Amino acid sequence: MTGNLNSIDDMNKHISLAFVIVGVALFTGCAMFQESGRSAVVGTWTNSLGTVWAIKTDGTFQVSVSKSHRVDVWGTYTATGDTINIQESHGSHTPKSCRGPATYKFNRNGDMLTFTKVSDKCKLREKNVLAGWTVWKGK
Repeated sequence: MTGNLNSIDDMNKHISLAFVIVGVALFTGCAMFQESGRSAVVGTWTNSLGTVWAIKTDGTFQVSVSKSHRVDVWGTYTATGDTINIQESHGSHTPKSCRGPATYKFNRNGDMLTFTKVSDKCKLREKNVLAGWTVWKGK
């Protein structure tokens, strides 16, 4: 009888170990398959400053500084891996320094999008981009 209990205990240990291994693999797999490139940044985002940034699949973007649905700034971008390059920015009151290129690293975690500056001469854009973004609910 004790031989059967030992084999049941051994089997339970093996099953528990298998669950731990599967759990670690699933957790690690989620981190390995985070979105990157264009698909990670495409969407309509808002930050704590009230800015709304619509990043489109066609490589263009539009920005509304005050959630007014009025486009204040627009331009083009490319996204590869975890890097976004903003090539052009235009708008009715866009400072000259904001019309040039900018490069940021980004991280998408669910409905959150955060950036780290690589290069940008536009202080206004930098302030907005670094504020952190969440999916805009369209209010």
